[in-house]
Amino acid sequence: MRDNCQTASYVGMRVNNVYDIDNKTYLIRLQKPDSKAILLIESGIRIHSTEFEWPKNVMPSGFAMKCRKHLKSRRLVHVKQLGVDRIVDIQFGSDEAAYHLIVELYDRGNIVLTDHEYTILNLLRFRTAEAEDVKFAVRERYPVENARPPEPLISLERLTEILSKAQSGEQVKRILNPHLPYGGTLIEHCFIEVGLPGLMKMDSQFNIAEAGPKLLDALQMAEDYIEKAASFDGKGYIIQKTEKKPSMTPDKPHEELLTYEEFHPFLFAQHSSNPYIELESFNKAVDEFFSKMESQKIDMKALQQEKQALKKLENVKKDHEQRLEALHQAQEVDRLKGELVEMNLPIVERALQVVRSALANQVDWAEIGLIVKEAQVAGDPVACAIKELKLQTNHITMLLNIPERVPGGRAAHVTRPGSAGREQAFKSAEKKTKQTLKEVQTVTTIQKARKVYWFEKFLWFISSENNLIIAGRDQQQNEMIVKRYLRAGDIYVHADLHGATSCVIKNPSGEPIPPRTLTEAGTMAVCYSAAWDAKVITSAWWVHHNQVRQWKKNFLPPSYLIMGFGFLFKVDEQCVFRHRGERKVKTLEEDVEDGISSTAELLEEGEELLGICCSVHHYRHTPTRQRIS
Repeated sequence: MRDNCQTASYVGMRVNNVYDIDNKTYLIRLQKPDSKAILLIESGIRIHSTEFEWPKNVMPSGFAMKCRKHLKSRRLVHVKQLGVDRIVDIQFGSDEAAYHLIVELYDRGNIVLTDHEYTILNLLRFRTAEAEDVKFAVRERYPVENARPPEPLISLERLTEILSKAQSGEQVKRILNPHLPYGGTLIEHCFIEVGLPGLMKMDSQFNIAEAGPKLLDALQMAEDYIEKAASFDGKGYIIQKTEKKPSMTPDKPHEELLTYEEFHPFLFAQHSSNPYIELESFNKAVDEFFSKMESQKIDMKALQQEKQALKKLENVKKDHEQRLEALHQAQEVDRLKGELVEMNLPIVERALQVVRSALANQVDWAEIGLIVKEAQVAGDPVACAIKELKLQTNHITMLLNIPERVPGGRAAHVTRPGSAGREQAFKSAEKKTKQTLKEVQTVTTIQKARKVYWFEKFLWFISSENNLIIAGRDQQQNEMIVKRYLRAGDIYVHADLHGATSCVIKNPSGEPIPPRTLTEAGTMAVCYSAAWDAKVITSAWWVHHNQVRQWKKNFLPPSYLIMGFGFLFKVDEQCVFRHRGERKVKTLEEDVEDGISSTAELLEEGEELLGICCSVHHYRHTPTRQRIS
């Protein structure tokens, strides 16, 4: 970072206000006459300007109030990195009136407010650096001199020493990262660029003698990137990753959800095959990344809920299928048993008759068993078919033969027991899953703030001839408009009434201002005066830009106390060509023709629409209080 030239455009701006989003994130609103900017600082994480509307705390924190007290109205003088540490020094004001906002972007982070001598006035987190015997607290001095200075390129001997102490299986970039100021991502990129594996490990294949020269080349390349970053003014890249959204219909292809994963000032080699977004500056990439993170977290949460709901449905489906299969198998067994009984009915009936007869004669159960065994020895077919007697449960287990089936013989019609009920249960689970998927489709975003134009701080409207007319909201703005914004060719419009606003018709072309525009500006001057409440109809007057102090007034016709309002829509750049000529200035005859044709069409559509559209047509002839929303 050091003195990044992307911050140069903010140098010279004054602090308008300081806000806090949460206990570690702050917004500094900067401005100069023709431009504004918002600097976002998150302790330990990031510093960048933002174009998005961030939710501010209703009551500012103590730290925010302290920053307001010391930084408000002071100019931003410079932004620099302290040594090669992840510490940024932002200076407001000069010499003995200077204040420093020091932002630590490592570990748990910190934001420290100091005076010109780096005496701490306030800070987010009190701590003590035991290794340096330094106390970070109010009235202590912040040790800017302790920042780590840039070091010379690491030697082959030092590189060998570091790698020789590493454990087997560790990644080389992770081993070197604590000893270098480059970061793991840049080291990996440089490894790939010099022909080494980006995720190279310390294993049996690694040879320091062979890899050493290439490693030094990679580190030299990393050093070159650091030099580029010191005065960087290039593009920014957001690396994305793809998540497949689950689908309830297997035939339908899975939708893909692209989420932000990393952001970098360069497109590194390891990311070149990944989906990515290219932005015009690294600052915009950081702003875009963090502003969309919250909504993407919600998207990912919704995706996980979708996956869980569909997994639950899949489990219900599998359980349903397993139960049906078990019931089907049990049904098959029962069906086969029934068929065997029918096919061996004489033997089964004979066995039942013999056992029942013995039981009726009160023969002992053990004796019945002996009788069956003797009959089996003798080769009796009925006795041989009996495998086991379970007289205590009134059962006989029999081994029955499968006789040859008669061609075209009977085949049982198989139905699955309880299948209708289980189908209904599955449909109910499917319906519940669909409802769950609908409920998780919640997206919240941080809205991108529209660029506010310089004239929007005043009362303003666009006249029928496309002239911009501005007017002051109060006496201070009235004076500002005359002193700062009244230029050659412009027209000054006012009214001799209490509270009348000063209007300026901007006329960069220098051509004569049409009477309609003068009348509309006069109406604005009168309406924003005491005449509005008093319901007094009177005249405004106008003079050229160089006649304001001479009071050579040109009076306008009496102004009716009529005001309108309208909506302006910002058109995308790619759609501008479709709207060319829409703001063409029309003659009185064209207006009359438009009014007649519009009335004829509206009479066909109904009385209600007529009233609405006629009022819109009338609006084109009246000045408007316009707001962009």
